[in-house]
Amino acid sequence: MTKINVEKCAKILKDKDNILILMHAHPDGDTLGCGFALCSALLKLGKKAKAVCADVIPSKYGYLFEGVEMPDFKEEYIVSVDVAAEKLLGDFEKVYGGRIDLCIDHHATNSGYAEYLLLNADAAAAAETVLKVIKALGVKIDKHIADCLFTGISTDTGCFRYASATSNTYRAAAELIDYGAENGMINRAMFETKTWSYAALERLALEGMEFYGDDRICLIAVTRDMYEKTGTQEQDTEAIPPLTRQIEGVEIGLTLREKEDGTCKCSIRTYESVDASKLAAFFNGGGHKQAAACELDCNIDEAKRRLVEKSLEMI
Repeated sequence: MTKINVEKCAKILKDKDNILILMHAHPDGDTLGCGFALCSALLKLGKKAKAVCADVIPSKYGYLFEGVEMPDFKEEYIVSVDVAAEKLLGDFEKVYGGRIDLCIDHHATNSGYAEYLLLNADAAAAAETVLKVIKALGVKIDKHIADCLFTGISTDTGCFRYASATSNTYRAAAELIDYGAENGMINRAMFETKTWSYAALERLALEGMEFYGDDRICLIAVTRDMYEKTGTQEQDTEAIPPLTRQIEGVEIGLTLREKEDGTCKCSIRTYESVDASKLAAFFNGGGHKQAAACELDCNIDEAKRRLVEKSLEMI
């Protein structure tokens, strides 16, 4: 793995064609925004490019790829965006694992799996760095690219509420608004609009909240039964993890999601007093200081026990 800067990244992309862009499984606004923005920029340069994800993309993100015509081709160069480790590619890990040429990321825990790595761990969102890459490519940023990148920044900062949002983050967002990003529409779609099925799932999740450690730890468990009752899927849970740390006094928020095989995924949200990435690392996961994730190869009750036990050691 060789670390590179923005200029070197842009030069590599200019020299390549038939570029496949990989986004992580259980996609969020940052990986999707980066993927479709970079794809659009490369298409503008006359290259063949497409952005793909192993999981179904939630409908609320439809505006990110609406009207983007991605041609079919045999990939010659593979790029990942906002993917800290190959295992986060989901089913695509089996297909593209060990083959990724370039990674653009902002996770300090990046495993260094790609041949070249453009990493800015100080950025609140990978979209901040992709913005710099697109500008270095000499591509004129249109409204669609601006919408994509603003979505990445807004979602990864919780609509600019998280401490990870720096002055550079705000400057990048302002620049994207100048390019035409519809910040009002995007923020409403991402943070204020709920489907009826999600509202039902959220109600069940909140009813089942559990508290530990003098109410400093909040845990939500989303089970397969909840999905069946509400007609939702795992991809519909993106807005649930932030709920755990909205309770006064909570320092660690844990959101467990039961997988089809009975094992679990956990999203961890914390405030500055606890490093979420360190907690996730105990379970071979990773992420950021206040937002991280991991997987546990056990049932939901055992996952609760392990996570709460380790969380109690950290508060």
